Amino acid sequence: MTSPRSTMTSPKKRPWAVPMTALSLATALLLTGCGTAGTLGSPDAAGGTTGADSDTGTATGTTAGWSSQVLTEEIAEATHYDADDTDYAEEDLTEVSLEGAGATVTGADADTVAVNEQDGEPVLTISGSGTYRLSGSFDGTVVVASGEEDAVQVILAGADIASPNGTALRIDSADEVTVLLAEGSENTLTDAAAYADTSTEAADAALYSASDLTIAGSGSLAVEGRYLDAIHSSDGLVIDGAAITVRAADDGIVGKDYVALLSGTVQVTAAQDGVKSSDDEDPERGWLSVYGGDLRVAAGDDGVKAETTLAISGGTVTVTESTEGLEAYDLQITGGSTTVTAADDGVNASGGAAASEGGQSITVTGGGLTITAEGDGLDSNGDAAISGGTVVVNGPEGDGNGAVDVAGSFTVTGGSLAAAGSDGMAQGLGGDSTQGGLQVSLPETVEAGTVLLVADADGTVVASFTTAKKAASLVLSVEGIEDGAEYTVYSAVDGLGGAGLTSGPALDDAVSVDGATELTTVTAGEYSAGMGGPGGAPGGGMGGMPAW
Repeated sequence: MTSPRSTMTSPKKRPWAVPMTALSLATALLLTGCGTAGTLGSPDAAGGTTGADSDTGTATGTTAGWSSQVLTEEIAEATHYDADDTDYAEEDLTEVSLEGAGATVTGADADTVAVNEQDGEPVLTISGSGTYRLSGSFDGTVVVASGEEDAVQVILAGADIASPNGTALRIDSADEVTVLLAEGSENTLTDAAAYADTSTEAADAALYSASDLTIAGSGSLAVEGRYLDAIHSSDGLVIDGAAITVRAADDGIVGKDYVALLSGTVQVTAAQDGVKSSDDEDPERGWLSVYGGDLRVAAGDDGVKAETTLAISGGTVTVTESTEGLEAYDLQITGGSTTVTAADDGVNASGGAAASEGGQSITVTGGGLTITAEGDGLDSNGDAAISGGTVVVNGPEGDGNGAVDVAGSFTVTGGSLAAAGSDGMAQGLGGDSTQGGLQVSLPETVEAGTVLLVADADGTVVASFTTAKKAASLVLSVEGIEDGAEYTVYSAVDGLGGAGLTSGPALDDAVSVDGATELTTVTAGEYSAGMGGPGGAPGGGMGGMPAW
């Protein structure tokens, strides 16, 4: 898949900058200690090892850290994320032991860490570049306020940070920040239910970054956004390898410029949008890509949303609850496994800076996409095209919406499609389709769990579809269906097990129409126009917190 930013020139990484002058340590919440952090020769908390000379006991400079297994040149070009972002030298580490309202700091850049009181709570400020490993509990806010060209690594190694007045971890300034979760560590970030600073430009999330942000590593992170968002980057956001659990009073995870999920497991429960990229002004930004990993979302409004392009090329995406499941101006499914449940539209191509001029699109070239929707299932205010993969739509039961609702051209040239739902707005394939297909109006509505067998004139079953909901119509396109030929649809007691579509080589030779009930016969390639037209408006419903 071509990255949404492949045509752009990504900014080069800056070298590590000289640490800034430390903030004052002369506060009532005293930071103590200095010297060299860590024990030489011991395992590093982020998964690497450090070396030591056996005679002198001095550091040998062995690189520690965590290595991505999935980072490619394409991803590095599209984002701020480089292979060395999660590497560091043990001798350059600064240890920060959090102790309630204070901390003990030792190591290379101990003088760039300070604690003071702001708005009635302790604030620990990191003002340099380098690597800072945090452990223990802190009842306040951790702030990164480094130079605009500084790259900063914050290792969470069993850190529990909870703020009574604002955000838990706030990145005010840096070139980019990597939050590295130490191997096997469990970490939590919790913000306040009400913030002391509610100005327009103020932070609004438990983990907030004004700079490019990466969350990586092999530990876990639980983030609770009790005020608004849980994780919010006003630049780009990359997640790689981490196990992240998010609960949010508003949006779960937001990356303004882009969101890229490379690997790891991310579970989001949000009262409004689950995961989104929010830049609606720059056509080269506002994109969201799932390259791999496991993303699971329960949202009160949109499940996964991008203002420009939403691309899924690998991994697993599961939206268990939403108003609209996936929404973007341009949706590209090229791989992976995607399952969407929506109270309104399942997959919706809408909006965009040029929405009045059209251009919205849904493109499926590979992978699996299963939609269960009460509104339109596959809904594009522009075009839709399927050339590979498998698309299953369990569409609406009411006639006010359709399993497929495409305002422009709906083209199927390959892959497999089964779209079942009500009959009032059923829409067949467009005239540019080169793969054969059927549009079936069932003589009566069938119940969920009904096995529908489609057989050719010789009685050979070409497809088996098991309904997940009540259905009065079926639009089917699979390899082997020939336009102009007649096909008979049967209902059967036994299928291949489970809801969904089976066709081609996956069909068991034992599947036949023997004992099945004949429902209707249709001619492939003959379609009604349907209602077709603009689908649901962007933005979804009013939201509301899903069940925890």
